[in-house]
Amino acid sequence: MKRILSVLALAALAPAAMAQTVQCPEKNVQYWQAFPPGGESDTSARHQQLVLRKKCPAIDTIVQYKAGAGGALMWTQMNQLPGDGVTVVGVNLPHIVFQPIQGDVQYKTADVTPVYWFHFTPDILVVSAKSAIHNWPEFLAAAKANVGKLSLAGSGQYSANHAAHERLDAAFGIKTLYVPFKGTGDLATSVMGGQVDGAMTYTPFAIANKDRVRPIAVAMEHRHPLMPDVPTFRELGVDWVDGAYRGIGVPKSTPPAERKRLSDLWRALNTDPEMKELAAKNGFELVNVGLEEMDGFMAAKTKLYTDGAARMGLGKK
Repeated sequence: MKRILSVLALAALAPAAMAQTVQCPEKNVQYWQAFPPGGESDTSARHQQLVLRKKCPAIDTIVQYKAGAGGALMWTQMNQLPGDGVTVVGVNLPHIVFQPIQGDVQYKTADVTPVYWFHFTPDILVVSAKSAIHNWPEFLAAAKANVGKLSLAGSGQYSANHAAHERLDAAFGIKTLYVPFKGTGDLATSVMGGQVDGAMTYTPFAIANKDRVRPIAVAMEHRHPLMPDVPTFRELGVDWVDGAYRGIGVPKSTPPAERKRLSDLWRALNTDPEMKELAAKNGFELVNVGLEEMDGFMAAKTKLYTDGAARMGLGKK
């Protein structure tokens, strides 16, 4: 079995850094996506596919899609996949907490087995570059003048985009219309073509379409270096730093040793200089949460999002 280079695991949420040697898989990696091609999950998978091929040239990463129900179709079925150590599934927070609370899906948060969280994408409000709305004051004025009519696209029901939309309305005392799509890739045409008034989406979408959309405000601690003219929600008076986490999970039948190997492998990918460069150019904020940090991380996030779901009224039929 081939070995890849030892890496320094600079875990953003780990108690300490540690050097490890990671093994390459013996077979091709089967990487399942819960959203259609063209969105942030797909882009991140393609980055990992590229770096994994460089580190492990004897194997390929086969990216496959089973999109539907805001990711729930894939997550409902992931435990039916083989626990062979080469089958992984893209997983998202807060989706895997929100959806079971709402109760319209056939899985529970505990049914999902994450082994690594690799990046975070901040929330961002955008409109089409052709829109008559040019900045935050104009957006706010339009929303107040058209109560319940200003439409904002987002990826999925009970997703990070949906939560951000509800938070936007509550924080600024407005009422806009949320329009869910299967994924970020699916909503692009509607936003750019003006079929919706804008989108509550993620920073990579705004960066990838910088000539076709106009960012209005972003949920980051500081302004994004690639969008220095876009104010943060904190600047607008709301303490809002949030977005979506993406990671990989495995079927529950995957043995502990294989879970650890995959976690270590994804840490090696995430700390590779090429991955860091790709992330920076595309608006991804890298995090490193492996099996060592997983229990504490998931407990904290589950509590945070459960509290948020109560504010959104999820689960109330």
